[in-house]
Amino acid sequence: MSELKNRIDFVYIFDVQDGNPNGDPDAGNLPRVDAETGMGLVTDVCLKRKVRNYVQVAKELADGYDIFIKEKAVLNTLIDAAHEEDEVKTAKEKEKTSAARDVMCRKYFDIRSFGAVMSTGKNAGQVRGPVQLTFARSVDPIAAAEHSITRMAVATEKESEKQSGDNRTMGRKATVPYGLYVCHGFISANLANQTGFSTEDLELFFEALKNMFDIDRSAARGLMSAQKLIVFRHDSILGNAPANKLFDLVSIKKNTTEAPRSFKDYTVSVDEEGLPQGVAIEYLI
Repeated sequence: MSELKNRIDFVYIFDVQDGNPNGDPDAGNLPRVDAETGMGLVTDVCLKRKVRNYVQVAKELADGYDIFIKEKAVLNTLIDAAHEEDEVKTAKEKEKTSAARDVMCRKYFDIRSFGAVMSTGKNAGQVRGPVQLTFARSVDPIAAAEHSITRMAVATEKESEKQSGDNRTMGRKATVPYGLYVCHGFISANLANQTGFSTEDLELFFEALKNMFDIDRSAARGLMSAQKLIVFRHDSILGNAPANKLFDLVSIKKNTTEAPRSFKDYTVSVDEEGLPQGVAIEYLI
């Protein structure tokens, strides 16, 4: 595994067509929205979930690529298991937490990437992840819509009798006709070296961002697609420019006077002449 030696900032642009990219359970699962501006939102937790799912499928939980936060996991059981490793058992009492933390980082991709709090069972400490994401925010206000849907079946005999055998069930489905979302990300080489997040892990993470929507299809999410992944790579561990100044170099403009309905209705450009010294740009999508 190769150590990460460069700070990295990136802009991730994806879109949704006729789907719900991230429903809010406190609002009837409607698409998340900024109440003041009408801009659509997708949480960082939602995006991390998709990265975890991709890695789980791509690596099949191979050694070093298990997933800590996965469906039906009992977290304390996994933390306790780390304390059964020989290197933890043989460690001095005051060093057991640190040793267990190292085991967890080595075993679980999402811990060494995103971090974790592991003090709920046998203490494995806390890990501050080198990979951090912002909420994704839509470029323009979204027009969330609710649709009535019908199922030609019922769940129980009692429902069937009530409808005299008509057997129809009404439901609701929420969608966004179209939304282009922008997420900003940060990767700390300093923290990566503390958790063991390697250049190989970085490649897998970017691979997940490019392909994760294609293994996560559902009727509820409609057509979600990764459109752009713009990476700013610094030539030092601490970086050569503020992230916000780099993000300002990326411009997204709507090129239609009508309501946008596809990525072709936008133009994404980057002011490469404004790149600070010591920062290189890569277009991974």
